[in-house]
Amino acid sequence: MGTKKRPFYRIVAADSRRARGGSYLENLGTYDPITKPAAVTLAEEELTRWLDLGAIPSDTVWSLLKQVGFSTKYEKHKKGEDVSEITLKTTITERPKKTRMMKKAAVAADAAATAKAQTKTETEAQPEAKAEGVPDATPEA
Repeated sequence: MGTKKRPFYRIVAADSRRARGGSYLENLGTYDPITKPAAVTLAEEELTRWLDLGAIPSDTVWSLLKQVGFSTKYEKHKKGEDVSEITLKTTITERPKKTRMMKKAAVAADAAATAKAQTKTETEAQPEAKAEGVPDATPEA
């Protein structure tokens, strides 16, 4: 749905044996990523019914359901807990995108932390070897 550079999505129950863009069984909600923050509407009862019948949401839809809080509500419903007081969020706040430089800095920091941990482990291991009576590798003069 939507138009060029204005996406708008429906969350639907569809038969897996049908074409991806073909007919669907029931409309379960919408997702509008253009609004800030992104808006999500869900038909909770119908969505719960389809999941109980064995419907498997796509990875993208499951991600949306987790972000609005439906996945935790559904898990509690399956366990038989009271979910009447749990309300879902209707908007999704966008996480800041990581730039290429931010990713490189994170990788460099991880590598530095790993190297520091290795040197710390090696220095701790050397005194233990001396305590056990293992001679040093350095020759005595």
